[in-house]
Amino acid sequence: MGTPSPRAVLVLAAALAGLSAPRAAYGQPNFIVILADDVGWGDLGANWAETKETPHLDALAAEGTRFVDFHSAASTCSPSRASLLTGRLGARNGVTHNFAVTSVGGLPLNETTLAEVLREAGYSTGAIGKWHLGHHGRHHPSFRGFDYYFGIPYSHDMGCTDTPGYNLPPCPPCPRHDVAARVARKDCYREIALPLFENVTIIQQPVNLSSLAARYVEEAARFIQRASDSGHPFFLYLALAHMHVPLGVPPPLPPASGRGIYGASLSEMDALVGRIKQVADSHGKGNTLLWFAGDNGPWAQKCELAGRLGPFVGAWQRCRGGSSAKQTTWEGGHRVPALVYWPGRIPAKRTSHALLSTLDIFPTLVALAGAALPPNRCFDGLDVSPVLFGWSDVGHKVLLHPNSGAAGKDGEIETLRLAQYKAFYTTGGAMACDGSIGPAEHHQPPLIFNLDRDIQEQEPLDVASREYQAVLPAISRAYAQALEDIATDNVSVVDYSKDPAATPCCNAQHVACRCQAPGSHAAVLDRRTERRATQLCL
Repeated sequence: MGTPSPRAVLVLAAALAGLSAPRAAYGQPNFIVILADDVGWGDLGANWAETKETPHLDALAAEGTRFVDFHSAASTCSPSRASLLTGRLGARNGVTHNFAVTSVGGLPLNETTLAEVLREAGYSTGAIGKWHLGHHGRHHPSFRGFDYYFGIPYSHDMGCTDTPGYNLPPCPPCPRHDVAARVARKDCYREIALPLFENVTIIQQPVNLSSLAARYVEEAARFIQRASDSGHPFFLYLALAHMHVPLGVPPPLPPASGRGIYGASLSEMDALVGRIKQVADSHGKGNTLLWFAGDNGPWAQKCELAGRLGPFVGAWQRCRGGSSAKQTTWEGGHRVPALVYWPGRIPAKRTSHALLSTLDIFPTLVALAGAALPPNRCFDGLDVSPVLFGWSDVGHKVLLHPNSGAAGKDGEIETLRLAQYKAFYTTGGAMACDGSIGPAEHHQPPLIFNLDRDIQEQEPLDVASREYQAVLPAISRAYAQALEDIATDNVSVVDYSKDPAATPCCNAQHVACRCQAPGSHAAVLDRRTERRATQLCL
């Protein structure tokens, strides 16, 4: 092979320099990560024509890039969020199932969060919304790299409120007398009211769910303003209550049942995202990367209060009972809507088919900030900035899907994706709307689906077919290598112990821990939002 010419060397050097151009030419960008809860792939109009309630998200898709083969790192709350903020699967970071109201532990303290890396790189960091990675002691977000926190420490169905919203089964409001507090109801939290935190202080308990979306928008705008005034780049992690039950719907009230309730709540979420985009653009359009994604698929057992799967119905599992959505490793459990918007940097009106994950958010933002990944550990996420910028449409060669509650041991890897092929060593269905649960089944050799031909996961390849025999060795090698890599990594251990003393309670002398700081910002905002009927308008 001949020696390259000086001109060829210069061209190559220029091309390599261009790979870092978006950060080098414009300095450190701002980052906003919006994580929707229990949202379906088909809840985005840009993904699914039947959905009409998301004009602002659809506009975001038109002005940025839409990812149609994008996956949450797990199919349930805590593991999905832990993986987003560490770039590591629960098999590595230790978070394999959800934390409780009484949890003592949380995301292990030896795990480094995205906020910690970015703060060290000079960023102002804020978290608004649902945390669900431990709230006791130093597991609270204020000790995990965030300069500012405003939100609820876990899911908003994990405590009673005076504005219970829509749920199945419906839950009553918080008790006001001791006798009522003793009346138990399945699937409803009755004894502890849902707390709202500002940093480490409970400012309202129970939180008013009817004004929560407006509060989140206002606090996000205030954080962005403060960060912009400081002259520092910012990272805002906005973890929405939408579309998890109970659904809070702004007035005027929707019809009593059907898509009306879910659709109204979806419209509220859409307006919220549109408002955040508007605020970000007002502080310098082109300075902020906004990444919208879901934490997992819809919660099917909530029936008409659950989202749309789109085409990802998991037909093989449905025939055997149970849901193929949240908590499962079927596509409906972890394939989620995803959009990235960064005007002038990320191509508009583009649809990417790259195989990506919420795991990729950590290494990608770290790279764009010019920071370094934490040492002495392996990451499951990739720096996918070449995909974001339209230079490539190649993502993961192999993507692992951990068990998330429907079948198998929580956190273990028994499903993986290799190119268009998806292999199941264990299958199972979560609780469906009809109450059925699909039993766990173990498969050796694995079930293999070709998603290019069978996106509904209806008919696995015939074990005796030439296609199955051709792909099985590659799947087996990839699976063995993944398990070995995890086994030899620096794996964290979570304390999942529980203690009633860890329950957030601002006043134990009052029934359900009722309190609200007089004159607090939350109290003032509550009165203001109640007066103006808490509908988000653009």
